[in-house]
Amino acid sequence: MKITIVTVGKLKEKYLKQGIQEYVKRLGPYASVDIVEVADEKAPENLSEADMTEVKKKEGERILAKINPDSYVITLEIAGQMLTSEKLAKRLDDLATYGKSKVAFVIGGSLGLSDEVVQRSDLGLSFSKMTFPHQLIRLILVEQIYRAFKINRNEPYHK
Repeated sequence: MKITIVTVGKLKEKYLKQGIQEYVKRLGPYASVDIVEVADEKAPENLSEADMTEVKKKEGERILAKINPDSYVITLEIAGQMLTSEKLAKRLDDLATYGKSKVAFVIGGSLGLSDEVVQRSDLGLSFSKMTFPHQLIRLILVEQIYRAFKINRNEPYHK
């Protein structure tokens, strides 16, 4: 399986980079993982609704440019569907079984995702009703992808 994680903004925190690198390394035997960072749009502190929409639109254009046309797209959204680790594992297994070997996960910027990105999405996924920094979600996401592969292979990590 080819997994692409498209994310807005550059990761700066060393501890997050190290954690993500560790899980990407662990995923090596199971999948090819590529993390693609797109630039976040610079914006003033106090944004109008129109300004927020414009920022998300510009970031969305950058995101969409990095998604392969035949990828199954999973966007991370607060309002998305909540799945257990086992259900995420089953979803990834079903995608591979039915010929969807390219999966793109999308993490938006601090303002969220543009309508265009949400429309391109095949699944809106939420990890919690709480809000997390999008940099931290990268680490949580790669850990959950790794956990999903371990679950699908009945390996002991997820116990």
